[in-house]
Amino acid sequence: MTDLRRPRRLVPGDVVAVVAPAGPLKAERLELGTKYLRDWGLEVEVMPSALATDERLPYLAGSDEARAADFRAAWLDPRFAGVFCGRGGYGVQRMLPLLDLDELAPVEKVFVGFSDITALHEALNARGLVTVHGPMAAAVEQLGAEPGRDRLRALLFEPESVTDLLAPAGARTVVGGTAEGRLLGGNLALLAASLGTPTYSRPRGVVVLEDVSEHGYRVDRLLTQLLRSGWFEEVTGVVVGDFSESDDGGLVADVVAERLQPLGIPMVQGAAIGHEDLNLAVPLGLPVRLDASAGTLTPLKPAFS
Repeated sequence: MTDLRRPRRLVPGDVVAVVAPAGPLKAERLELGTKYLRDWGLEVEVMPSALATDERLPYLAGSDEARAADFRAAWLDPRFAGVFCGRGGYGVQRMLPLLDLDELAPVEKVFVGFSDITALHEALNARGLVTVHGPMAAAVEQLGAEPGRDRLRALLFEPESVTDLLAPAGARTVVGGTAEGRLLGGNLALLAASLGTPTYSRPRGVVVLEDVSEHGYRVDRLLTQLLRSGWFEEVTGVVVGDFSESDDGGLVADVVAERLQPLGIPMVQGAAIGHEDLNLAVPLGLPVRLDASAGTLTPLKPAFS
């Protein structure tokens, strides 16, 4: 297993970069969101393509080349103690072939994002780096939700103070028991889309799964694809987060339980992780202990040094 690498925690006065490796940002939302980061004593610099929009493909924040260049520049620049993604959307997988992950991997710094950013988390976690699945720089609603904002700050600045990653919202027991291993995963659709690509990495440990705008039959299809591929073979436990904006009522929860309960591994459902206003930041790549019977997820060491 790749050695665990925990970047230095943030301190007031640190400079962080904001990148948009997927969808374009709205300037007004970015301004509101980064105010929270500045209130923590951080200096924030926005990379050039973050506010761009690709002319032909307006769902992308500038060209693949520009987004990749900005991410590389932010990651390799020693002035930046951390890199925050502005938003998700779609586009990270398009720029991954333009990044030299062997060049980026030795650098240790805080990295924050979720949703489409799962594709970057997967690649960095596979190289041992601890990253943060949590609210992004233009996620105004999530940063405006005090429990989620407080969690993100605590995880980044005072990681030893975070002792239960599921608190304060909690989660429901689906299959009881305990499991240990590195916390991995993220957005279900992105994890399934990674299968067969050069950045695919089969998880070994506890996985967290979330998604948005995926109805019951599509969640079934995605989970079935992962099951058939052997993706869950070394998974020790499952944390199911929010599956937002589905018009199926409780069907998605039933589908997830029906597909994953037969694995017989500890599992909780309903964790406040994902696309709702309350999105609790969690450290991907970090060793954790899931007590599914008690509904707790405990870091086995602070996320950052």
